[in-house]
Order: sequence, then C-alpha cells, then structure tokens
Amino acid sequence: MRRILLAILACMAVPAQERDPSHERVVVDRGSGSTMKPLVHGARYAAASMAHQATQAADRMLAAGGNAFDAIVAGQAVLGLVAPASNGIGGDAVLLVYSAADKKAWSINAEGAAPKLATVDWYKQNHNGKLPVNDTLLSGTVPGVIDAWYILLSRWGTKSFAEVLAPAIDLAENGYPLSRRYARSFADRGLVKYPSSAELYRPGGKDWEEGEVFQNRQLAQTLRRLVEAEKATVGQGRQAALKAARDRFYKGDIARTMGEFSEKNGGLFRYEDFAAYSAEAEEPVSVDYRGYQVYKNPSASQGPAELFALNILEGYDLKGMGHNSADYIHVSAEAMKLAMADREKYLGDRKFIEIPYAGLLSKEYAAERRKLIDMRRASREFRAGEPERFMNIPPLHRPVEVNISGNADHEGGTSYITVVDQHRNAITFTPSLHSGFGTKLVIADLGFSINCRGDYYSLKEGHANQLGPGRRPRSTLQGTLVMKDGKPFLVTGSPGGDDQCMRTMQTLLNMVEFGMDVQQAIEAPRWSTRSFPASPFPHTMYPGDLQLEGRIAPEVRHALVERGHSVWVRGPWSMNQSAGIRVDPARNTLSAGADPRTGAQATAW
Repeated sequence: MRRILLAILACMAVPAQERDPSHERVVVDRGSGSTMKPLVHGARYAAASMAHQATQAADRMLAAGGNAFDAIVAGQAVLGLVAPASNGIGGDAVLLVYSAADKKAWSINAEGAAPKLATVDWYKQNHNGKLPVNDTLLSGTVPGVIDAWYILLSRWGTKSFAEVLAPAIDLAENGYPLSRRYARSFADRGLVKYPSSAELYRPGGKDWEEGEVFQNRQLAQTLRRLVEAEKATVGQGRQAALKAARDRFYKGDIARTMGEFSEKNGGLFRYEDFAAYSAEAEEPVSVDYRGYQVYKNPSASQGPAELFALNILEGYDLKGMGHNSADYIHVSAEAMKLAMADREKYLGDRKFIEIPYAGLLSKEYAAERRKLIDMRRASREFRAGEPERFMNIPPLHRPVEVNISGNADHEGGTSYITVVDQHRNAITFTPSLHSGFGTKLVIADLGFSINCRGDYYSLKEGHANQLGPGRRPRSTLQGTLVMKDGKPFLVTGSPGGDDQCMRTMQTLLNMVEFGMDVQQAIEAPRWSTRSFPASPFPHTMYPGDLQLEGRIAPEVRHALVERGHSVWVRGPWSMNQSAGIRVDPARNTLSAGADPRTGAQATAW
C-alpha cells in the first residue's frame, strides 16, 4: 500500500522549477536489476506487442509452422481489432525487416499518401490555411497497412491471407472483452458525433463497461472479403491469390466504398487515390554505433533522427557519466535537439525531395554538431545544420517551421508488434492511426476508421514535409533493427509520437552502454524533450523543455534545472510503451521484453 501511495503522489508532481526542492518525496530507482515484468526467454522464437491477444495470435502462428512474416501479420491484424483507437486496417505503418534467407535488412514504407485533391492552395482557400488536427477525413492519408501485409506475405511469408487473418476474423465476429481504457474510449465525443462511428462503437447510446464483450462484425466482413478474393483466385497460384486479396481493398469494391463515403462526407479521397497507392520496400539507412549497426526507415519517417543523435553521442563517454546522471541526460537531450532540428529541415518523402544522407549520417558532420553542445547550459534555440558541406553539393535552401505558439501534441497514439522466428527472421512493425481513432469516422459499414496522419504536413512552400498530392508525410512512426557482426541483435519500438526516437534510443543505450537486458532497458526511468517543432499542426516547439519520470533522482533533476532546462516531473511509470526482442547468437537464444507501463506482453518458446 505504501508503494502505491508513493506512486500516486509522484504522479501528481508539478514542474520542478516551480516548487521547493526540499519538499520532494519521490520513489527513486537505484538500479537494483529487478523488473516489474519478467524477462522472457526462448530458443526457437519470440513475439511481443502492445496487447496480449496480438502476441498470442503471433505465437500461435509460429507454433503452427508459420514464419515471422506470417506471424506478424496475424498478430497485427488482431492488434488493430483489440486496440482500434491506435491502429487498424485504416492505418499507416513502417517496418524494418531482416530476411535470414537473403541475409539482408529491408525497410517497408507503408505510410499513407495524400489524395490528389489535397494541395496547399486548397487548404488556404477552403480551410483558412490550417490543417484539421485528429478529426475529419481532411486530416487523413491513404491506408497502408494491408499493402504492408501483402509485401510481407508475398515476399517472405508461407501462409495465405485466410490462415493469417483467421484469428482476427474470429475475434471480430465472436467478440472480445473490453479493457477499462477502451470501454471508456468508445464514448469519446469526437468519435461518436459521427453516425457511422456511433453505430459501431456506441449502438443506441450504449455505455460500455470493462469486461463486456465487443463485436466488430463489420470488420469481420471486410476481412472476409479479402479472403474471398484470395480463394476465388487460388487456382492461379499463391502469388496471384495474395494479390487478389490486396487488390480488393485498393482497387475493388472496398476502395469504391471508401471513395464514395469520402466524397459524401467532405473528404478529398477518391477511388483513384486508393487504386494508385503502393507501399514501398526500400533500402534502410544505418550507422555504426560502437560496433552495432543501427537501421532506420529512410523515407517519410523521423527514424533517421535517432541515427543523427547516436553519431553525436558516440563522441562521449556515456558509460563513464553514469546511467541517468545529470551529464548523461543533459548531453542526450542536447544531441536529440540537434537531431530533431535536422529532422525538421531535411526529412520527408524521398520521392519528392533530396535527403542529404551522405552528410547527415557522416561521422565528420556529427563531430561538427557535437561542438554546439555546452555541458554547462541547455540550449533553447532551434539549430539545424548544413550537412551539404560534407557532400560538396550546393546548399539545400529549405524553409523551416519553428512555432512557439499553439499547443501541438508531441506524443499522439500508435501501437507496436515485433517477432523473431527460429530462422532468425526479425521484424519490427509500427502501425498507427496517429491519434485516437484517427479521423474519427468509421468508413461506411466497413468497421474501421482511417488514420489522421495528414495533420503532419506543412503548408509552407518548399518545406521538406510540404503537403502535396501523392506525398507521404514525414511520420513519427519508426522502429529499430540492430545488427551485430552481421546478425540480428535487437528489434524494438514504441508508440509515442515525436518521443518514439528517444524511447528506442534509450532502450538501445541502456543495453549497449549500461549492460541491461531488454526488460531492464525498457523499464528504466526515462527522459524526453519537446524543444523542437512538433509533428502535428501547428508544429509547436517548447524551448528548453525536458520531461523526466519521477524515478529520476531529485539531485539529478535539480542539477538539470541549474543548467537551464525547463524540467517537468511526470509520473514514475509514464513515459514509455516499449517492447523488444534481443537475439543472443552465442547461445542461439532469444529474450523478449514488454513494458509494464502499458498492456504489452512478450512470449517466447
């Protein structure tokens, strides 16, 4: 009881700089090595996700002889059903894949594209030059998740859509008990103001209670349509059958329903936008960090910003500073501010802009950026660099959007799942609707809503993340694939909007620098900063912001305030939602971790 009471008091913490430090009473983690959840070990395979049903679906597919690619589709299909506010088949996604057969890492870009009618001029003429945030079809992009499924199954998988979607269809048809969080979320006013959403999530004005069984028969029928298309084409071979299922969503009756619903409800999507969409398999970008090769998605993702920060931090003795010391948190936050400034200036959709990766990822550029960090004082400035100078190319004159007004949210909502199989295929999969239920509109009677990632675009001409027809927004979605000596070492990820890079970076550093196992690394106390432009409109920057979990030692917090950080103390278990799997090639074993801050679950065999 005493522990619970102390935790509640810590959750009520106010900004550290606005209170008397002598009166602080906080539970401090002194690094005992014990964890809230056990580390899970296995020799054959492992899976972890943000919901136990999704982890179980992946586990069952692996037990039935499927590989990691089959299992992660089965798991994520269930994840989208049981966590409908954070992901689903109307969502977008980014994935990193290691194919054991190819001995190669891949990036899958399943970010949604803007509809053809979505232009800067249209929003200036029809929406007062503003992007709607987390609401209406005007904030949406084309769903990418189902095309990601298709790429996984057609390139590397062994199972059919009928097999991998069976668990999700069963749960959607027969129902599942609601958690307290989702029972409450179904009454969200922003959601149920739309008739199609109210019909699904609050029929007859129903108030849901924790433990009640919820059925989404609309979604079950939509998924069955994919299976029907596959079965009707199975005589033409597995590849043709998989493509038929995929095409029914993007080019068939489902796409026509989405286009018609959009036109009737004030959206800019038309059938042609879905028919033209394609997820992309790409070469990832990476850096070497102390002998570990860290991979990220190269296009329409913030993920590379973590690589920029790691390059800067490699020049410091982080281990010598001590885990979560004032020096360690200070230099980490300062490196991330510089990395995020470069995110703002340079990252976007590579089909439309040049991203100067040869400079951005170079050790020489990192050394120059490192000189900007003052160990005695926190920066409150926006400081983008000029990596072009390390490539001998002309400057890329890119406008930036630094706005210190408004209240843009740096966190948002997303989900996560990861799988490693007995062949050591490894996948990190970050699916999302961006914010609670995305655009909030359930599309007709299809049983899902579309992501609202369109509120990430910039309406500034020439911006790296400028809105335009067919362009993908620079998403916060990202995960981490780490290789050691040419073999998978770690796959990890977390929901969390702009904080995702900081979450995965801290997990990695906790393991590489401080020798933690993956569960310890996930549970360790966290820091975060918002001292850079937020991804959602109006892209607010909070200069000097530094947020700390309440388990960070009081003397560390006070030292950070003295260096000029605007420190905010949050709850002791409030700033992460990670999962991860570590591969130990020496023992040929796996260990999986899941965050106690959320309903995540890990399993291994």
